[in-house]
Amino acid sequence: MTFKSINPSNGEVIASFEEDADYALKIRLGEKAFGRWKNTVIQERIKLMLNLAEILEARKVELAKEISLEMGKTLKSATAEIEKCAITAMYYCQIAEEQLRSIEVSNYAQKAYYKYEPQGGILAVMPWNFPYWQVLRFAIPTILAGNVVLLKHAPNVFMSASKLEELFTEAGFEKGIFQNLFVDIDKIESILADHFIKGVTLTGSNLAGSSLASLAGKYLKKSVLELGGSDPFVVLADANIENAATFAIKSRFQNAGQTCIAAKRWIVAEEVYKEFLINISDKINKLKAGDPFDTETDFGPVARLDLAEKIEGQINFLVKKGAKKLISGERKGCLIPATLLEISRELSYSFTEELFGPVACIIKAKDTAEAIEIANETSFGLGASLWTQDLENGEKLLQKLNAGNVYLNSMVKSDASMPFGGINQSGYGRELGVYGLLEFCNVKSYILEK
Repeated sequence: MTFKSINPSNGEVIASFEEDADYALKIRLGEKAFGRWKNTVIQERIKLMLNLAEILEARKVELAKEISLEMGKTLKSATAEIEKCAITAMYYCQIAEEQLRSIEVSNYAQKAYYKYEPQGGILAVMPWNFPYWQVLRFAIPTILAGNVVLLKHAPNVFMSASKLEELFTEAGFEKGIFQNLFVDIDKIESILADHFIKGVTLTGSNLAGSSLASLAGKYLKKSVLELGGSDPFVVLADANIENAATFAIKSRFQNAGQTCIAAKRWIVAEEVYKEFLINISDKINKLKAGDPFDTETDFGPVARLDLAEKIEGQINFLVKKGAKKLISGERKGCLIPATLLEISRELSYSFTEELFGPVACIIKAKDTAEAIEIANETSFGLGASLWTQDLENGEKLLQKLNAGNVYLNSMVKSDASMPFGGINQSGYGRELGVYGLLEFCNVKSYILEK
């Protein structure tokens, strides 16, 4: 099988990759590397990871150009993605030694302590929307903890995947510590069944997550899932409307809307609905969709033609069910213009798919109580944001929002220092923060008696 990287801006094939004839050899290489890597002192691991951070920073523009070519995001957005990866690497290098230390416990034993120890090979099944960030936010702490990583990236970004492996080698990591598996999804089960694979992490669709979770359960492997979202963006009557509208636009339309934590449902209090709508409409009409290499472009094409067609179908379905098109335009290949739909509470509740494109849905709420109810009427639970100038009440209301990440007067975003993940249909387990370092470790207890 041949995998192709296709430039979504013009449909040109920019790279091709042949399926691994014997991916089991890569697993065995990883197993050999792990035998040495797990015994490497943390200071040496940190040194190599700092090398990687320096390379990412030094080559960020070059790497960003390849991302823009391969999946269509703007060059400035791709550059910011690489910068975020470098910052995250440096963050984990600062905390790894302290967090992986032995922790003594005072109990009945002469001596008792526990440690977080690496387990072996961790399989990563990753998406195309952030081809570096999604991988490295998991791989950096997992490798620092002493594990090795085998990456099954999305086939349309195998060029980025290939480059990532090159960068680890360039930074001085032994071959086998970070490897790509150029395989299709039909090989996942046999990979996961291998004795050396101790866990799996996936960022992707609910269907993919459900399937992988079943396999992980079948083979008794630890799994972490970061799945879809339908994040509410709740604007209360006392919110700063200009500020809220600015971040509503940024959250929803960055990366052409291809973000799990984008503000997909704008839930606005009736008292300020008209003001917010006027403000937001003006901003949407000023957005420029087009060439990702143009510095004036706000967002580029979606990553693949089949994805663009799916989004167009979802828009048509919602309109058929009663949604009102407030702002829209004609799709041209993979390029979808910014779209704004006004929908009812009932349609918001019944539409359970994730809109993974530059499409915002706005819903009117009669008061704060109803706004919170609408926000929670979803099978997802990844992120949520709430906008009010009453900070004390706002913090209380955050506790009522059912999500893994809640933000007050800020768009939802991931940060190296904070645990990140969802609940319900948005998955389980956590990346980033201390949890990202420890998720795939064996918490091993040592009890010493005379």
